[in-house]
Amino acid sequence: MKNIISVLAIALLAFSCGDSDEGGGGGNPSQAALIAPIDNSECLTGTPVSATQSSVTFEWNPSENTDSYFLYVKNLATGTSSQFNAGTSLTYQVTLQKGTPYSWYVSSRKEGRTSVASPTWKFYNAAESVTNYAPFPAEVIHPQMSTTYAGATVDLQWSADDLEDDIENYQVYFGTAQNPTTLLSTVTQPQLPNVAVASGNNYYWKVVTVDAQGNSSTSQTFQFRVQ
Repeated sequence: MKNIISVLAIALLAFSCGDSDEGGGGGNPSQAALIAPIDNSECLTGTPVSATQSSVTFEWNPSENTDSYFLYVKNLATGTSSQFNAGTSLTYQVTLQKGTPYSWYVSSRKEGRTSVASPTWKFYNAAESVTNYAPFPAEVIHPQMSTTYAGATVDLQWSADDLEDDIENYQVYFGTAQNPTTLLSTVTQPQLPNVAVASGNNYYWKVVTVDAQGNSSTSQTFQFRVQ
């Protein structure tokens, strides 16, 4: 009997000292810390590939509990996103259009675990003879894309950045057409409060951001529904 008790005690001790985390040890991955291209910057380090393209090296620091990294790069002018499997590397080269705004982030992954995305950074891929870039396309804050909203009025909110920090105004196009062409208002702050809406309608809106040099960028078309 004593021998049986001793065996059970050893087994319980081994279990309590082992990894109780389901699916193996180590836990979920942590966020990767991005290095370059720097957020809200002009990327000058690309290697020319042609008159219109250059090869840009993306860099990030390692994250904990990570088996592989996936790089996501979005062309903010066209809205096109691309995914790249970087494996265990902390750098990855991508050929991009010159003079074009991009955003990027890194997803840290571990088999059997939830992937974790880094913050998203934006940059302009440098172009020859360009000294002043258009603002980055505005990004929606409220109402969030494709959400359902309740109320007779809505506050439109967005965010926008510019390399030269000289945004002059925002032109807000709004309506029930999927490609809104009605200029609702021109404002100097990234918000437009108390916009009248009607129940049962889908609304579409976009923002044209204009800087002091006359450069402009157009956001994607945002959409929400009113209950």
